[in-house]
Amino acid sequence: MTTPTLLRVDASARRTGSISRDLTDNIVAKFGGARVITRDLATEPLPQIDEGYITVTRGTPPPELGAAQRDMLALSDRLIGELRAADTIVIGVPVYNFGVPAALKAWIDLIARAGVTFRYTAAGPEGLLAGKRVILAMASGGTEANSAIDFATPYLRHVLGFMGLTDIELVHADRLALDADSTLKAARAQVAALAA
Repeated sequence: MTTPTLLRVDASARRTGSISRDLTDNIVAKFGGARVITRDLATEPLPQIDEGYITVTRGTPPPELGAAQRDMLALSDRLIGELRAADTIVIGVPVYNFGVPAALKAWIDLIARAGVTFRYTAAGPEGLLAGKRVILAMASGGTEANSAIDFATPYLRHVLGFMGLTDIELVHADRLALDADSTLKAARAQVAALAA
């Protein structure tokens, strides 16, 4: 029996006192002997994609690439390699201004690559990362999960699903500013109920 692999992605700018990090800690702990790949987007921030990256991912022949383009492409390949290696992906999702943090968007921009993590076919787009489980650990001060003002979790469900990651579960500690104690208690119960 092979050891399962988890990819843990933390996006909170806060390294201490972060509820989303606390949730990812608890979720990862449920998987005991799993091998864990950690991608901390605050400790190791990712660059924003630029014109060079867009050019490179649209088919510029490799010999014509500059050093910066090669580095960005190699980073994207590394991030996608982490995804491919994982059986389960745990993503900490602090909600900033109703959406995902820029750090998490930068990660998405570097992993969503035509011909690599999804492709276009005559029948429509096809995700190429199928067969993996995703657990989103969402924390927010006032945004209720799955409400009309939650633009974070629907976006992640859509873009991850576009890449074939459709087995998505949500653990949420939402509206912490209104009743932190009850919210945290409910979130911890959701974590406890997760199958490992």
